[in-house]
Amino acid sequence: MGAHPFVDGPVAGKRSAKRARVLLAAKLRTGSGGEIDVRLRDLSQKGALVEGKSLPPPGSDVVFHRGSITVPARVAWTGEGKAGLEFAYGIDETEVLVQLKRTTVDSAQPRFRRPRLYGEDMSEQEKKLARLWGVSVGIAVPGE
Repeated sequence: MGAHPFVDGPVAGKRSAKRARVLLAAKLRTGSGGEIDVRLRDLSQKGALVEGKSLPPPGSDVVFHRGSITVPARVAWTGEGKAGLEFAYGIDETEVLVQLKRTTVDSAQPRFRRPRLYGEDMSEQEKKLARLWGVSVGIAVPGE
């Protein structure tokens, strides 16, 4: 399908596309119309590593589906319940990984955390708030 093989003997491990290691659910549609549930283990613009049962043999044409991405692919290799897929064209892998995107924390923004229940290093105002909160949720605040 693609111009470059998924794994080329001398360059194995020296892939040009950066791979994201993940663990996500995905599906493969086979030429016979069946669907196989797989786990997506890593992903790049050019291909993916999937795990599953009853994977199609190398050379099989499949359709990879995850989230908003549906792309034709070729099974490049299989072994031990895993398969390497070579996509027919490059994808924007960020569309697949969008729910995993980490946001950067702006240090100027206040951070909101659950308050301590009670402690010796608390001010009298904090202790009073802790006692009031304890009464409102029905627990006894330690130290009383």
